[in-house]
Amino acid sequence: MAISESRSRAAMGFILVTVLVDVIGLGIIIPVLPGLIKELVRADISTASSYGGWLMFSYAVMQFLCAPVLGNLSDQYGRRPILLFSLFGFGLDYILLAFAPSIGWIFLGRILAGITGASFTTASAYVADVSLPDKRAQHFGLIGAMFGLGFIIGPVAGGMLGQFGTRVPFMASALLTLLNWMYGYFVLPESLPPQRRRLFSWSRANPFGALRHLRRYPAVWGLILSLTFVYIGAHAVQTTWSYYNIGKFGWDERMVGYSLAFVGLMIAAVQGGLIRLVIPRLGQKRSMFLGLLLFTTGMVLYAFATQGWMMFLFSFVYCLGGIAGPSIQGIISSQVPADEQGELQGSLTSLMSATTIVGPLLMTSLYAYFTRPSAPIFFPGAPFLMGAIFFLTGSLLALRSLRKVCLPGGHPQTM
Repeated sequence: MAISESRSRAAMGFILVTVLVDVIGLGIIIPVLPGLIKELVRADISTASSYGGWLMFSYAVMQFLCAPVLGNLSDQYGRRPILLFSLFGFGLDYILLAFAPSIGWIFLGRILAGITGASFTTASAYVADVSLPDKRAQHFGLIGAMFGLGFIIGPVAGGMLGQFGTRVPFMASALLTLLNWMYGYFVLPESLPPQRRRLFSWSRANPFGALRHLRRYPAVWGLILSLTFVYIGAHAVQTTWSYYNIGKFGWDERMVGYSLAFVGLMIAAVQGGLIRLVIPRLGQKRSMFLGLLLFTTGMVLYAFATQGWMMFLFSFVYCLGGIAGPSIQGIISSQVPADEQGELQGSLTSLMSATTIVGPLLMTSLYAYFTRPSAPIFFPGAPFLMGAIFFLTGSLLALRSLRKVCLPGGHPQTM
C-alpha cells in the first residue's frame, strides 16, 4: 500500500506530539515524587527512597512483561487502538497519583502504567508504517529528539509546578496525557491496513525470547555482559538523583528540576553531536574505554561531592562518558551478520528493559541503607560508588572480550 507524502507528514506530526507530551508527563513527576512519597508514608527521605525503588521495580516488571504483548496485539488489531489504550492508561495512572490517599494507590497507579506503557513501542511501529522508506531513519531520529526535549522540559515544569504542591505536577501530567488521548481519538488514523496484519501469537509475545536470542552471539558475549553492567550502573544516577540531592544538599523540587534539565541538555549534546566527532577520530575501542573511564570518574565525584554546585560541575565529566554506550553497541553490531541486525537490536532493547528491573531497586536500597539512622556509616553517595564499580567491571569485561574480537578491517585486538 503506497503512503502519500501528506499522510506521512500529518501522522508523523501527531506521533511526535504524542511522544513529546508523554515524555514531558513522565519528566514532570520526577522532581516531586520523593516529596509525595514522604507525605504519604510520613517518613524521611531515606525511607522514601526505598519505596521509590519498589515503585520503579513494579513499573519495570509490568512493562517488561506486557510491552511485547501489546506490541503483538498491535500487529493484529492495528496501532491506533493500542496507542489510545496506552495513553488512557497513563492518564489514569497520573490521576491515581494526584489523588492517592495512601502509598498503596501509588503502587496501583505504577502497575497500571507498566501494563499500558507501550505507547513508545507502538509509536515506533506507527512511524515504520507511515514513513516512506527513504525517510524512516530520519523519522526515528525525530522520535529520539522528542525524548530528549521532553526530558528537558518535563523536570523544569515539574519543579516549578511543585512549588504549588506535591500533587499539582501529577494533575498537569494527567491533563496533558488525556488531552493527547482525546486528540488522538478524534484525529489519529489507523496506520496498519488489514491486509498487513497477523494473528496474535503468545510465543512471539514472550519477553524472555528476545533475551535468549543473545546466546546466538558467543563472540561478543563479554561485550554484551559489559553493556549490562553499564546499564545497571547508570541507574545510580537515574533513580537516586532526586533523593540524594534533596537529602544531602536540601534541594527543593525546582532545583531538582533544573539539575535534571541540565543533565538532559548535556546528554543531548553528547549523543546528538559529540559522538559524531569523537568516535570517528578515536575509533570505537578507544572511545569505549574513554567513555567508561569518564563514567566511572563522574560517579566517584558525585559520591563525594560536598556542595550542591559540584553536582552541576561533575555532570560535565559524567555525561561525556555517554560516548561509551554507542561505541560498545557499534562493536557488537560489527560482529553480527547484516540479516540479524534487527534481531540483535531488539534483544539489546529487551536487555536494557531487564536491567531496569534490577538497577533501580539495587541503587535505592543502597541509598536507604546508608542514610538510615542505624547505618554503620552515613554515606548517601553509596549508590554512585556502586555505579562506579559496575562501570569499572564493565571495562574489565570489555577489555577481556576485545582480545577475541576482530574489528572491521583489522585483526583480533591485543591490548
